[in-house]
Amino acid sequence: MTRETLGSVTMMFVAMSLIPVGDTAGKLLTATHGASPFFVAFSRFAVGTAVVILILGGRVDWPVFRDWRIWLRGGLIAAAISCILTALRTEEIATVFGAFFVGPLFSYVLSIRFLGERVTSLQTIMLAGGFCGVLLVVRPGFGMTPGLGFAVLAGLFYGAFLTTSRWLSDVAAPRQLMLSQSAIGTLLLLPVGLLQVPEASAPVASLVLLSGTASASGNLLLVLAYRRTSATVLAPFVYSQLISATILGWAVFDTFPDATSLAGLAILVAAGVGTVVFRRD
Repeated sequence: MTRETLGSVTMMFVAMSLIPVGDTAGKLLTATHGASPFFVAFSRFAVGTAVVILILGGRVDWPVFRDWRIWLRGGLIAAAISCILTALRTEEIATVFGAFFVGPLFSYVLSIRFLGERVTSLQTIMLAGGFCGVLLVVRPGFGMTPGLGFAVLAGLFYGAFLTTSRWLSDVAAPRQLMLSQSAIGTLLLLPVGLLQVPEASAPVASLVLLSGTASASGNLLLVLAYRRTSATVLAPFVYSQLISATILGWAVFDTFPDATSLAGLAILVAAGVGTVVFRRD
């Protein structure tokens, strides 16, 4: 593994630890404070937009917003966040993330089909194993709930977003790409995001800020990583979110996956790590 690839992988690990923190705050907002998933998604993008503008010192690359592909990318992440927050309202966080991880497999397929990226047979076998792990978590037809259905849908949107991020990595600087997705997500979710606003309080404000800043920081690191390294290399490391999600679910909500889901999560992690460990450079 080259030094550049190692740096990108490190960024991915940090990013994938921050994003579940944002989702944990979002689950607290929906489950404890009565906020709608759309309000949480809208506020997350709004906070993210403010954070990135501060980082950029107010410098905005306005011509980027004329590219329809940028709006497609922003719409995909807005849909993914809305769906996963809807799933988190009723489901355990680790289980939701397990179902959500149909996304890297979808990203893998899209990257081969539309970006022409090359992969090895071992990568294909490992990611197929990861999909089997998803099936163990979701168990379609055997107690699958609407919440898990939203988690799978979120994964599909997110997988398309990951591949689109690689596709557009040279369109603008990483921070400008991050700003574009945050601003577009804010605009797209504005009409539905303000339909069910929770009662203002210090805990609500704190959770909104935590959800937005953690998610924005994680996604900025993700954009930086995808600018440097191919999607087929980085996609398996998205699975490291499962570790953070499981720990946060246990620590914050006192929940833990059942034996079948835990086996599925373990397979997902093993398949994701194995894909790169045995990769031929």
